[in-house]
Amino acid sequence: SIFDQNTQEFRFHQGPIFAPMILADEVNRATPKTQSALLEAMEEGQVTVDGKTYHLPDPFFVIATQNPLHQVGTYPLPESQLDRFLMRVELGFPDRSAEREMLRGPNRRRMLKDLDSVLNEDELKSLQAEAEAIHVSEPILEYILDLLAASRQSVRMGEGLSPRAGLALQRCAQSWALMEGREMVLPEDVQAVAPSVMAHRLGGAMAEAETSGMSSAEQLVKSVEVR
Repeated sequence: SIFDQNTQEFRFHQGPIFAPMILADEVNRATPKTQSALLEAMEEGQVTVDGKTYHLPDPFFVIATQNPLHQVGTYPLPESQLDRFLMRVELGFPDRSAEREMLRGPNRRRMLKDLDSVLNEDELKSLQAEAEAIHVSEPILEYILDLLAASRQSVRMGEGLSPRAGLALQRCAQSWALMEGREMVLPEDVQAVAPSVMAHRLGGAMAEAETSGMSSAEQLVKSVEVR
């Protein structure tokens, strides 16, 4: 809220959170207070300022990057906030040929101005509805439940996966099946998305598992058989 000297009143000015897609670069360098505010936006699709609630656009996406925790000035993200992120995708470094093209190519900042949109809002919502309509059979639901139960029974997995993780796993498997041109979810669809959906939710098990060359999420998927 900014004071308007002409009207002698405070006027609310929308900040960058009021956009369909938010990129929170280096999100774990934000203060805990900022993280708490972002959590409301991600979970409720709204923000509260001076006791008044403002709804965010629909659709609304948050994409975030974070720095390694050993770097100066970082704050570990709370488990409740990590659980709100649908997936964690690790990009790694580009291969040598791609990095060469990056060095030889035009300025990346100027290229942003030439990007064309791939979907409009109506097309995106239509695809979301199609994904939700993808059939999930009882055996697939049992498989997802087995994955959740296995994570909770393992001491190395901490408290295990939350019910929200199960919902995310189902939604992502439906979306994967849609992209593969199928009308029903297969075990392979669950396995394809499971590491990205589960890895950031498994907490303290990550460091030990990654040291051995395999993430704890991948280990979990391999340990549970499809009935």
